[in-house]
Amino acid sequence: MKIKKTYAFAFITSILFTILTVGGFSFLLYFKYNIIDLELILYSVAIVFIILFTILQKRVEQFIYKRVLKIYEDVSLLDINNIDKRAITPDIESLSKEMQKFAEDKQLEIESLNERENYRREFLGNVSHELKTPLFTVQGYLLTLIEGAAEDKEIRNRYLERANIGVERLASIVKDLDMISKLESNDLNLKIQPFNCLEMIQNVFDLFEMKVKKKNMTLRFDKFYEFPIFVLGDAAKIEQVLINLIVNSIKYGKIGGIIMVSVAPQGKNKIAIKVKDNGEGIKKENIGRIFERFYRVDKSRSRDQGGSGLGLSIVKHIIEAHKETITLESEYGQGSEFTFTLKRA
Repeated sequence: MKIKKTYAFAFITSILFTILTVGGFSFLLYFKYNIIDLELILYSVAIVFIILFTILQKRVEQFIYKRVLKIYEDVSLLDINNIDKRAITPDIESLSKEMQKFAEDKQLEIESLNERENYRREFLGNVSHELKTPLFTVQGYLLTLIEGAAEDKEIRNRYLERANIGVERLASIVKDLDMISKLESNDLNLKIQPFNCLEMIQNVFDLFEMKVKKKNMTLRFDKFYEFPIFVLGDAAKIEQVLINLIVNSIKYGKIGGIIMVSVAPQGKNKIAIKVKDNGEGIKKENIGRIFERFYRVDKSRSRDQGGSGLGLSIVKHIIEAHKETITLESEYGQGSEFTFTLKRA
């Protein structure tokens, strides 16, 4: 085992002092009284060395311990009462490494806390903005009706209809926030069972048939699938994932564009489902944050098109709840491709 630096220091220092003291004393006896007693010299060397080594080692450890304790006192994040004297090493090299590691860990902790604080501040700002916009819209229409516009049946019906759209958007935001909260707290009980993912995808296609026609877009498979493909998962939640991804592609896709879904094996036990579009794509600096709550690439345009701003965040949480992964590949101006995996049934 590696000898502690304090032992080495005490050993070498004790040898030097022993040589000086015993050697000097022996020289004095020989010079003055012409006496040389080897046995006495050896006994003297042993006794002086042991005494010096013990005193030096003890004093050095106490000296270092006091200095280390002062360091702990200066670092306000440490509780002095929890310090065990035996845990404080008198080895300066080890102590230096420990303090360096401590400083690095605390630096990482501080950076993490700052990052969380920035995220919390941004999240609160986003959620207040998302709630404020439809809330003020509803309030404006209702106030207009209260002030006399309700007398006109046509205006009343139109304003109530618009107010209802604002209420639906508020309800959608609250519903999505509730889902994310359940996903994060593992409170959402997933019903994992086999299901035909091709049939589920076709059901989602049918759901958006009219919407894609309005934008002259095409929603299709990448090829003809002759046989069903069964996967394991919560069919309702995976359907929600696919709905959110296709809604995102429709929202940011170009007029006359194509949204293509493909299903392919990935490894031995996985199935990869890809949703690809040839829309406007996403810039590189935005790809890393695309799954954050309320994060919008084009804030003004996104809010004009509606939605809670939580769709992709919900997608990520649902996939992670299945212990699977979702990735994004995108080139600005060329389109985007979302890929998520599921276990093969």
